[in-house]
Amino acid sequence: MQKRALGRTGLSIAPVVLGGNVFGWTADEKTSFDILDRFFDAGFNTIDTADIYSSWADGHVGGESETIIGNWLKRGSVRREDAIIVTKVGGDLGENRRGLSARWIAEAVDDSLRRLQTDYIDLYLAHWPDADTSHEESLTAFSRLKEQGKVRAIGCSNLNAEQLQATFDAAKAAGVSRYDVLQPEYNLYTRSTFEGDLAALCQKEEIGVITYFALASGFLTGKYRSAADTEGKARGEDMGPYMNDRGFRILGALDAVAAETKTSPATVAIAWIAAQPAVTAPIASATSLRQLESLIAAGKLELTKAQIEALNAASA
Repeated sequence: MQKRALGRTGLSIAPVVLGGNVFGWTADEKTSFDILDRFFDAGFNTIDTADIYSSWADGHVGGESETIIGNWLKRGSVRREDAIIVTKVGGDLGENRRGLSARWIAEAVDDSLRRLQTDYIDLYLAHWPDADTSHEESLTAFSRLKEQGKVRAIGCSNLNAEQLQATFDAAKAAGVSRYDVLQPEYNLYTRSTFEGDLAALCQKEEIGVITYFALASGFLTGKYRSAADTEGKARGEDMGPYMNDRGFRILGALDAVAAETKTSPATVAIAWIAAQPAVTAPIASATSLRQLESLIAAGKLELTKAQIEALNAASA
């Protein structure tokens, strides 16, 4: 499978990234191992997680996803150098364990390395902006991790164009490494937060872009088409914002292209993101091998110009 350069990081990734947010939450360890094995067997190479996954679940404290990935890596079914591991710092883990201070970044990276059972992280991301910490402090701390060999590349998530430019300016002024990757929310339904100034800045600065919520919490799979479809589902309560005329228009376009390509709406939705010029690869998660096949198919699907334009029009 042809890999894509992830900005200036020196890393090369397959056109779809596997989301690890479900590991230890809606996918137990055995299922997670099966999904990871199949994903890598199919030629893909990148996993996205965070220290905070899945702290929101009952009885969880965060780190559950990293722990499962670490246990999988320890099995040795895939060589460490063949897996690109992306994780994040900054989410609220309680007890003053949050944010992007130099103190917490230095502590959190060691916690993540221990859970992942590895001595380096390929890509380490600032999960959320931290209004209480200067960009200079955070970037200097991240740069130190690169110098120590604990991380290979650094990036950020959930920044707008103005905030991202401010980090570039801060890095230049401090003489430290800049963020080389951005992870924004982006999908056929949620487009305006990335398209425009932010996408243009990423292209201008050669920033690698790996997007999250590729399937809009599952809405773009097409399995939620009425209130009844959401009842008793883990993400059913998240469907409200999407259940409207525009959302259903997008599903109609996905249905049409899925029929043309003999795939699924989920496959088409992910392939549409991967086809966008400012995007390196979308992140998508799966809780079963059946769901995973849609992700794998998306990495191999090339949409036609007409299909992309039809999807663009439906989601405008």
